[in-house]
Amino acid sequence: MRVLIVNAYDNMGGAARASYRLHQSLLEKGIESRMLVQNKFGDDFTVESYTTCTFQNIWEKCRTIADNFPVKFYKNRTKTLFSPSWIGFNNLVNQINTINADIVHLHWISNAMVKIEDLAKIKAPIIWTLHDNWAFTGGCHIMWECIKFKEECGSCPRLDSRKEMDLSRRIFNRKKKTYSKLSNMVVVGLSKWITNCVKESTLLKNHEVVNIPNPIDTNIFKPLDVKYARSLWNLPINKKLILFGAMSATSDVNKGFKELVGSLDLLNDKNIEFVIFGSSEPKEKQPFKLKTHYLGHLHDDVSLVSLYSAVDLMVVPSLQETLPQTASEAMACGTPVVAFGHTGLLDIVEHKKTGYLAKPFQEKDLATGIEWVLNSDNYRDLCFNAREKIVKEFDSSFIANRYIELYNKVTLSSKYDK
Repeated sequence: MRVLIVNAYDNMGGAARASYRLHQSLLEKGIESRMLVQNKFGDDFTVESYTTCTFQNIWEKCRTIADNFPVKFYKNRTKTLFSPSWIGFNNLVNQINTINADIVHLHWISNAMVKIEDLAKIKAPIIWTLHDNWAFTGGCHIMWECIKFKEECGSCPRLDSRKEMDLSRRIFNRKKKTYSKLSNMVVVGLSKWITNCVKESTLLKNHEVVNIPNPIDTNIFKPLDVKYARSLWNLPINKKLILFGAMSATSDVNKGFKELVGSLDLLNDKNIEFVIFGSSEPKEKQPFKLKTHYLGHLHDDVSLVSLYSAVDLMVVPSLQETLPQTASEAMACGTPVVAFGHTGLLDIVEHKKTGYLAKPFQEKDLATGIEWVLNSDNYRDLCFNAREKIVKEFDSSFIANRYIELYNKVTLSSKYDK
């Protein structure tokens, strides 16, 4: 079986890491997997970029700028990503069809990577794993409280629009027309929450949807000795360490840094220190009292494993998450997670068994959860349970097998439809 995994990047961002991990897992299972990306940062020969020369790279950057042009008319829009995906004129679909895979497995394909209408030109059956809300909304990647995707979008709160026939409605209608032509597409929701969203959406509710989470290689993500791990990072041995991290950890409003700061200010234990990855130390001092270690951006699994093993807990205070890999990675390393109990985090963290689920978005309860984990009499049980949860439900070998079953089902169905 020939599988083509398509994502904007190969190792930058959560969707990239997840899709590349799946690609590796499929190769280990003997599946003929290839990965096609817009921007390639690694050196894996099984990953190809369709931008192969300087001119194409410049052209892709110009397309990205042009694709975002319609959004600029909404002066009071929020800072969350909004993708029109209306610019064509690239060779992505042609290259997909030239590869002639049995399955085209789409992941995160925004950043002007593909024009919505071009999806209908893909010849092979499509499986689309959703890493955010964009596929079933009028353009937003994070919908938060908005439920207009259940109808037809318009008057978009992310655009601060008051008009029904706004950009979000026009994008919604383009998707509706295109998706009606994709009879051979199956949608994968990474969490129960986003799977239910898909089933409730106007755009995708008539497509088959299944729930399969991101894979974690538990042979790589596993506990290390705490003292050894802390020595690698030059972290104090005798302190309780709280870890927080993501891409743009302190600047992305969706990652909940503001709420976390409020929670940390409620902690009175002077033996606690704070560790941040995904952001470097800012020029201006951050407004919280705990001693803080800024570790900057991490780019490899070995660094992540040693860091997760060095701390006492991971806090994931996101306002919305499809299925946060920082939580599952930390738990695979035997580190309990404290998070707000909502969206995709409900699939990972089990309250007072593998961590603590605070009431959304109550800073006081988040602080209570941090203190509860740090002072728990059964802390070792929390650590053991956390890893067991990931090994049983998220291990890469298990997830790869689930996808292989789905690939076989889709290709067999497509064969009989011809």
